[in-house]
Amino acid sequence: MSVNLDTTPPTEKRSPVLSLYHLLDPDVLANPYPLFHRLRAEDPVHWDPYLHAWVVTRYSDVVKVLLEFSADRTPTPERLAEMGLAELSPIAKLMVKQMLFLDPPTHTRIRSLASFAFTPQRVEVLRNHIRDIVKNLLDRAIPKGSMDVIADLGEPLPYTVTAEMLGVPIEDAPQLKAWSQDFAEMLGNFQHNPERTPKVRRAVEGMTAYFQESIQEIKKHAREGLIHSFLTAEINGDRFTEEEVIANTIVTMVGGQETTTNLIGNGVVTLLRNPEEFARLKSDLSLIPSAIEEMLRYEPPSQQTARLAPHDLELGGKKIRKRQAAIAVMAAGNRDPERFPDPDRFDITRPDNRHLSFGWAAHFCFGAALARIEGQVAFEMMLRRMPNLQLVPKPLVWRTNLGLRGLTVLDVTF
Repeated sequence: MSVNLDTTPPTEKRSPVLSLYHLLDPDVLANPYPLFHRLRAEDPVHWDPYLHAWVVTRYSDVVKVLLEFSADRTPTPERLAEMGLAELSPIAKLMVKQMLFLDPPTHTRIRSLASFAFTPQRVEVLRNHIRDIVKNLLDRAIPKGSMDVIADLGEPLPYTVTAEMLGVPIEDAPQLKAWSQDFAEMLGNFQHNPERTPKVRRAVEGMTAYFQESIQEIKKHAREGLIHSFLTAEINGDRFTEEEVIANTIVTMVGGQETTTNLIGNGVVTLLRNPEEFARLKSDLSLIPSAIEEMLRYEPPSQQTARLAPHDLELGGKKIRKRQAAIAVMAAGNRDPERFPDPDRFDITRPDNRHLSFGWAAHFCFGAALARIEGQVAFEMMLRRMPNLQLVPKPLVWRTNLGLRGLTVLDVTF
């Protein structure tokens, strides 16, 4: 499928019905920003009858949803059984203990304990090691003069870093990546697809068994890493339960792998489609941190997230009832002209670039510091060692994941 970068959808393709379900169309998924523009311009707080949810697309409204609405949206296993969806119970049992789906005070407790294991200072220490991993990956690709950015760098970099951070054997990283991808299918898609359920269930069961075994091994023979840190983290006598360690190890692992892969792939394709900005960056590599932030704003790896209204309220002139779902489209807020001048222009020196791609406030992405470092190191080394980076002229294929935006393959030559 080809990517149309025009921000005005062709009139013959324009549907009279405003809905995020259009993302199921591969052409819209390839370039969702015209749809987001229509939603933001025509009905920024929009009741989507197909999704039975409010779709929120203005920057200020997205911030309000992320700040004030409830993240506690996973039905309990008991509720799923009542709904005739008992096959989802093992997945729900895991998700109700993950910080991603919790509100204060439970979220505060989990996040506080986890923060002992995952500080920006602790992550910064990894920068030189991440440089070594990227060097080894590029060493394999450079003699060939071409590479698939996703398979050769975007996937192995975060899965190697993640396995090492967790404190599990590096040879297990490809299996962890496979489970992570399957679990992300559920995190990123808003429609309940019964065909996906067995695969997600197998991934949850596989990861749970794997980390149960890892915990027992680490208890017997202490090994540095995130799992060990989760097991030993303590605040005023409070510690993680074993189930909480497993649940939050999984959400950290999945989030860290999928979004970093997407950041690298989306960033490369964006640079190559904006040759003037690409030339600016090559001529001044000190702009890489700023360029990474603009990549995150312009083509965010995580496009949307769901929340529930905590009580009856008004947003954008619409009355939202307690426990109604709201889909906060961060990717649309990132292109809001009221917040970002000329938002459809890719500008690697954009000032005041407080994008929404890592979320907001209490649920700000736990792994943001690590993702930034991996992105900065990957782009610096690619630009130094691959000066004539070019896209292979072939259609791009985007993952059929409506919330986690990324490419399946990205072939380049250099």
